[in-house]
Amino acid sequence: MEENLKEKTGKTLAEWKTLLAAQPFEKHGEYMSFLKGEHGITHGFANFITLKFREADAGSVDADDLVENQYKGKEALKPIYTLLDEKIKNLGADVEVAPKKAAVSYRVKRQFALVQPSTKTRIDLGLKLNDTPHEGRLETSGPFGSMCSHRVQLTDASQVDEQVLDWIKMAYEQAK
Repeated sequence: MEENLKEKTGKTLAEWKTLLAAQPFEKHGEYMSFLKGEHGITHGFANFITLKFREADAGSVDADDLVENQYKGKEALKPIYTLLDEKIKNLGADVEVAPKKAAVSYRVKRQFALVQPSTKTRIDLGLKLNDTPHEGRLETSGPFGSMCSHRVQLTDASQVDEQVLDWIKMAYEQAK
């Protein structure tokens, strides 16, 4: 996200940090409201800027380390993540990948997918799908709440089949 920050918001991270440093706020939500309301920043970028400013995102851990840390003790799930990551990135050059402490978010204009190793034996693939019923493998969003509308539970790379790839592609198209 930082690479696209100036293009998408008109300022670098350093410039946003300087602006936020001059504000009297103490809470994350106050900074978010300020950036969204006063500067028209999207929710995702406002959150990114605020986290970086407050140094609450994971300190100086880089993206690869964030992903590696997610799969410590869950190494058997890594092939599922690797396959999903490859398939999602191949949807288009406009896909932004944002590893976090517990999951990896994928977005274009908005988030459309989230990959999270939820247990030692299961990855939850969260998807944001409009007007799509919850049925069969395509469940309610579960642990993702409002971040995603649907969830697919995956315990093996073979479960990343054509049906799952179609759902991912549909979510990507709807997010554009």
